[in-house]
Amino acid sequence: MLVSPGESVRQFITEDRYRFVKPITFLFITALIYAFVNQIFKVRIEDYYPQLDVPDIVPTTTLILNWFIANPGYMNIITIVFIAFGIKIFFRKTDYNIFEIFILCCFVFGITTLFEAILTIIREITQLKLHILMSISIIYVTWAIGQFFDKKKVASYIKALLSYMFGWLIFCLIAVIGVLIEFKLRH
Repeated sequence: MLVSPGESVRQFITEDRYRFVKPITFLFITALIYAFVNQIFKVRIEDYYPQLDVPDIVPTTTLILNWFIANPGYMNIITIVFIAFGIKIFFRKTDYNIFEIFILCCFVFGITTLFEAILTIIREITQLKLHILMSISIIYVTWAIGQFFDKKKVASYIKALLSYMFGWLIFCLIAVIGVLIEFKLRH
């Protein structure tokens, strides 16, 4: 999964499903590891986004953001649905169905979850600001998705990045709509 993630997932889907752990199981195991690391270091939303003035955010939004940090497995599944949808749109001419794309996302985001757990440990031990290193996760996701579809075409990697960004954009738009609705109901 680290050296050739796209090919590994393609092999899992088309050839040998018994060689690897099941995708949802893998995602939850990595999420448990990440949650364990977050629990040890008592990570909060302010640790990831210090520029946020948390008391001024709508109370439910703060609870949801903290819940996402505390429950990365659930957060990944929710965001993976949107990202898989984005991948299906950008790679619509391929023969892979949405379920197979969801499997790809489970494996890829499982690895990025492990990577983020390692970055959290490094950040807590060294007190370094690792926001730039978090972009390595985006690079890995782009590389893995592009490699899954066609590792020889640059267009695959561009579409992979665009589909990732599109999935997150849709997720964020839905979140903003929720915040606006809550804000309107409270005032």
